[in-house]
This record gives sequence, structure tokens and C-alpha cells, in this order.
Amino acid sequence: MTERKLERMAMAFLAVANVQASSDWAKIQGYDSENRYALKTREIIEYINQHFYESISSGSYDDIRRKDLKLPVVAEIIIRSAGNPNSARNDPTRAYAISSEYAALIRNFGTANWEKDVEKFLSERTTLAEKLAQRREIKTIPVILPDGQHLEFTPGEHNRLQKIIIEEFLPRFGYGAEVLYVGDAANKFLSINQTKLNALQFFELSHGELPDILAYSTIKNWLFLIEAVHSSGAINPLRLTELRKLTANCTTDVIFITAFLDRDTFRKFLPEIAWETEVWIANAPDHLIHFNGSSFLGPYKNSQ
Repeated sequence: MTERKLERMAMAFLAVANVQASSDWAKIQGYDSENRYALKTREIIEYINQHFYESISSGSYDDIRRKDLKLPVVAEIIIRSAGNPNSARNDPTRAYAISSEYAALIRNFGTANWEKDVEKFLSERTTLAEKLAQRREIKTIPVILPDGQHLEFTPGEHNRLQKIIIEEFLPRFGYGAEVLYVGDAANKFLSINQTKLNALQFFELSHGELPDILAYSTIKNWLFLIEAVHSSGAINPLRLTELRKLTANCTTDVIFITAFLDRDTFRKFLPEIAWETEVWIANAPDHLIHFNGSSFLGPYKNSQ
């Protein structure tokens, strides 16, 4: 909020609390059966103009409701519809008053125990910041790596495909491969075995060069570089050339795989798939599509 908006909110609060000087804090009364002090929006404007030397137009009463008192009302420091709970939200006769729950706390403002009183008071309630945060439980996608490690992906088609690759492709075609790297939209380095990658002399990982999944088969000494494609990222000739250069010093043979959720998505990217790579489609998990070369699901020696 700007300083002016904060000032307007403070003046509206002081008007509702009927505070004109520091000595007035101790006199604040909450709106209950004994205290009926409440102000309508036009009365709040009159109070501010009279006591705080403002010149707010009487016609801007709606700003009092929608802007100046919005947060104090959400925080339940100020209650609306005082004395008239059935009034409409935009009813200019609706009155505002200090909540009796907060009144006792506010009366202690300026005393030696004020900060402790506030801390204790708020510890038993949901704060305005917590209300505005709109926290919600987000269902994650559970993933089990071949070594039994459990991960949680954030929701999304790309991460759903990554889950299927790890749990369906690798057991079928990975020759016991372990996942050395997999990322997530919320955490690009969700799981990484940097020690093993260093031992294989894999290139230093950086955000722009990362394949989606790296998996290594000790049995074959194969390193699988897998791109999970939902809307982009297929291994085309340019991407293949880049990856071959980056893996030139690896002590393993490297296999390049593009994975898709279904054939419809695969068809969109078919013209750009690089030769001497493999394609796997999740809804036909027992099959591979081999783009012509001397090997089938095997490494190619880099002649470049």
C-alpha cells in the first residue's frame, strides 16, 4: 500500500475507534450490549474532515467501505453492519464499529505489556496475512525411483510423463538403470546424484542444457538422456548435436530418447525427430520407435 492509502486506512480506523488523541486509547469500547458507538461511512468522512483536517468529499463514502476499511474488516478488527446485520453490503446506512474482541487489546496500546499482549492475542487467531495468503493443499504426483527413493512432483502433464518414464520405461528398457537426475517445475534439481555424474565425466549441469531425465545402466554402461515432451523439447538434429558435444568426454555410451504421452503428441513432433535416436510413447509402453541407424536401442559412436 502507498503511504497515502495507509494514512486513509489509519484515519478511518481512528474515526471508528473514536480516537482523537493518545489519551483516547484507554477509552475504546467494543461494540456490544453496553457500547453502541458505530459510524456510517458518511459519518466517518465527517469525523476525518473535522478532526484530522482532511477535505474528503461526502460523495466518496463508497471508498471508505471498499478501500479504507477493507483490510480492518477482513482482519475482523472492525465489524460491519453494527446494529443492522441484515443491511446490504453497499447500504450507506451500514455502521462500522470496533470489534469487542479486539477492544480490550487496543485499550492497552502504549502500555509496557503491549507487545506481549499482541503476541499472545495473535497466537490464538488466524492473522490477516495468513488469510490473504490463501494457502491450499496442492496434490502432488508421487514418484518411486528404481532405487526405491520417493519423490513428489508438482501437478502437470510434463511431470506426469516424467513419472511414467521412470516407473514404466526404465523397468522395460533401462537394463536396471538408476536415475541420476530428474527435475521439476518447482525444483529444477529435485533429485541429482552429482557424485555419480562426476564419476561418469558428465558435463556440468546448467538450467538451459538439462535433459529432463538422466539414467545410468551399470550392466550396459549406458547413459540414457531422456526428454519428456508435452509441448516442446523433442530431440531434433540441433539438440542432438549439442548433447553429443556436451557428452563427448563421458566414459559411458549415450542413448538419446524422446518420450511422449500419446501418439497424437508424437505426430506433431515427428518431422523434427533426429535420426539415430529413440522414441517412446507412454500409452504404448512395450514398444520403441527407432529412427534409422546401425543400432536399435544402442549407442552410436560419434564420428564427428
